[in-house]
Amino acid sequence: MNPGAFLDRDGTINVDPGYVARPEQLEFASGAIEAISKLNARGYLVAVITNQAGVARGFHTESDVDAFHAEMSRQLAQAGARVDRFYHCPHHVDGVIQQYSITCVCRKPGDLLYRRAIADLDLDPTRCIAVGDKTTDLIPAIELGAEGVLIVQESHVEQPAPEEESFQRAENLRSAVERLLG
Repeated sequence: MNPGAFLDRDGTINVDPGYVARPEQLEFASGAIEAISKLNARGYLVAVITNQAGVARGFHTESDVDAFHAEMSRQLAQAGARVDRFYHCPHHVDGVIQQYSITCVCRKPGDLLYRRAIADLDLDPTRCIAVGDKTTDLIPAIELGAEGVLIVQESHVEQPAPEEESFQRAENLRSAVERLLG
């Protein structure tokens, strides 16, 4: 079984001004490409697991999400890095698009997308790491056996907000990967 990295997308890999899904909106967060490259070099299979409520809310389509992921893959490849698999949840109970306006088990903090990544990539959860900017990004992975780091504001690394206290913390994906892999 393989080691893996479960990475959140918006606010972790890319800058998140809110509901980004079109290729021209892609802006990598500082150090994110280098962090993914380091994971690749160390033999970690990378799975991006992202909630995309913008689909349910009618801001964009699943095709937009797929195009965004294709552009992310293209730019990563140019830098010699890769994401092995993308997983997204298009649902939100308050959505306006009926087929997506449901309560589901794939929306984080549900663990369905993590379980799919484990099966698809033959991952050993106890050899996996998880990085995200919300506690809901980490809880499913940690419950499955992974180690996680929460992306927080720089001032919260040493002085966390109450909901951040029980998690390892870092200010960006690069520092999170360095903390987890050394």
